[in-house]
Amino acid sequence: MKLETNAFKVGEGDEVDLGLWATKTKPLYKSKKTYRKLLQDQVDQLSDQQRLLYASNRHALLVIFQAMDTAGKDGAIRHVMSGVNPQGCQVFSFQHPSAKELQHDFLWRTTRDLPERGRIGIFNRSYYEEVLIVRVHSSILRSEGLPDPAADESVWHSRYRSIVDLERHLHANGTRIVKVFLHLSKEEQRQRLLARIDEPDKNWKFSAADIAEREFWDAYMHAYGQALAATSTTDSPWYIVPADDKDNARLIVSQIVLDAFAGLKLSYPVVSAARRRELHAIRRQLAK
Repeated sequence: MKLETNAFKVGEGDEVDLGLWATKTKPLYKSKKTYRKLLQDQVDQLSDQQRLLYASNRHALLVIFQAMDTAGKDGAIRHVMSGVNPQGCQVFSFQHPSAKELQHDFLWRTTRDLPERGRIGIFNRSYYEEVLIVRVHSSILRSEGLPDPAADESVWHSRYRSIVDLERHLHANGTRIVKVFLHLSKEEQRQRLLARIDEPDKNWKFSAADIAEREFWDAYMHAYGQALAATSTTDSPWYIVPADDKDNARLIVSQIVLDAFAGLKLSYPVVSAARRRELHAIRRQLAK
């Protein structure tokens, strides 16, 4: 499979009108069997790269997923990272902040869960919620106890700067950040919500809150477009992944993560001559 992931990348300084970005693209597979083989090949490569990441112990990888409800974040995480050693990969899901978290700045609760060197961290939603749902529902901002909760655009631009500064700091200290927006059409979301009602084994997934949030679709598209444009940088880019086809989206996401690993040029630590002599001596003892 040959896939050029730059086609999905938001360039630094680019404007983003999500209405101009595809939610569907040509399938990368010809059948379910082909899809499963392609994904398994990528999962195996990711597993190899995770071991290299751990062995080299010089970088961390943070993968951030953002999307509208039903876009497939959970499924992408589960399928793409299925072959990675659980000890080397941690997934954190961020919902409404707790009372304790509201006593701190908006980056505090996610900063606590950043991956250490040698590990992969996955954020299912993230600090970006603070310029997305908080922007759409301004009452949340008022509940955050800010000293000067401005109601104009300045609050969002200030938060964009804070996010970019954080990500530049992390990059300079060895954490590579990949940010994925699963771009779902409103019609496809409608179909998936209906499936959650019509199919008994999906009933548990249905939430009336998802229906309520659909009323704010245009506001969310505006908030996402603004956030992606303001925070996609050369070092920590956003990728807008067409998500109407879940299988295709997973193949694209896995390739994006593999590309990030390739950029690190990982290798196993080189063993010094003195260490090799020590190992040979130990081996001779064990061979007796």
